[in-house]
Amino acid sequence: MGKKNHHKKSATAVTDAEAPKTEEAAATATAAAAEVMAPETLVVDQLPPKPNYPQYRVLPQQPISLAKFDPEQSEEYSRKEDVEKELDKQRKRLQGLQERLYAENQRSLLVVLQAMDTGGKDGTIKHVFGGLNPQGCQVWSFKTPSQEELSHDFLWRYHQRAPQRGMISIFNRSHYEDVLIVRVKELVPESVWRERYHVINEFEHMLTLNHITVVKFFLHISKDEQKRRLESRLESPDKRWKFSSSDLRERQFWDDYQRAFEDAINNCSTSYAPWYVVPANHKWYRNLVVARTLADTLEAMNPQYPAIEEGLDQVKVPD
Repeated sequence: MGKKNHHKKSATAVTDAEAPKTEEAAATATAAAAEVMAPETLVVDQLPPKPNYPQYRVLPQQPISLAKFDPEQSEEYSRKEDVEKELDKQRKRLQGLQERLYAENQRSLLVVLQAMDTGGKDGTIKHVFGGLNPQGCQVWSFKTPSQEELSHDFLWRYHQRAPQRGMISIFNRSHYEDVLIVRVKELVPESVWRERYHVINEFEHMLTLNHITVVKFFLHISKDEQKRRLESRLESPDKRWKFSSSDLRERQFWDDYQRAFEDAINNCSTSYAPWYVVPANHKWYRNLVVARTLADTLEAMNPQYPAIEEGLDQVKVPD
């Protein structure tokens, strides 16, 4: 019996000795990821960058009020033509960096897009990511969960869609729906959705430690702009298919959703997986901000082509 207790004590002692090393390893990896998540400090020659995307990043423990973010903001740009060349430049950067990320096959990028209805998630995907190689880019749109998905923990269906090595994955809606719609519609009690903020942070930290860079964008539009976009869908035959009467029902919960988004952003913008509140009334400015942010983030990640096989300079392809 004495010998058995001795083994238990030794195991405990080893665990106690290893704990600081484990914590230090995680802290080092997290700090390295946090550097990449402030890419302007690594890859921008002249600060602030154009557009000035760092101003839209929500810093940890520095709560924001969505009411203080102007959805009409577009800096010195005043029309779509002002950004066309720069947007094209950033898209080309994304294409080149995606090729390197895919070839390296060691890390990946997860882009989370959230917005109110008509906020521009689909448009952002089309105009920012449209030129990427489909082999290295996947879009996942999360609808109402199935019975099987509901029978698992709330993160189960999202974890399955996390990007493989070398890939860029885009979540069109995401795990944040489980602290948004379920809160606003009272689908679960507050005791359930409130603890999910912590679980989401842990989930995103786990992804980060597994070499998945996580960047999150809230595409911020005004209530008046949403009204204009809904009316445009009704008036345009080629857009009417996008309109649903449920959009009008959801619009009645505008203030509730704003509070839910604000709390989600404030609770879950971390050094390793930040939120950006992007002014999105002007679609062309929204696209430029997202494209430049992601291009700089990928450049800060600095993916590399694999080492080439030795002696290739001596190889001759036979006739």
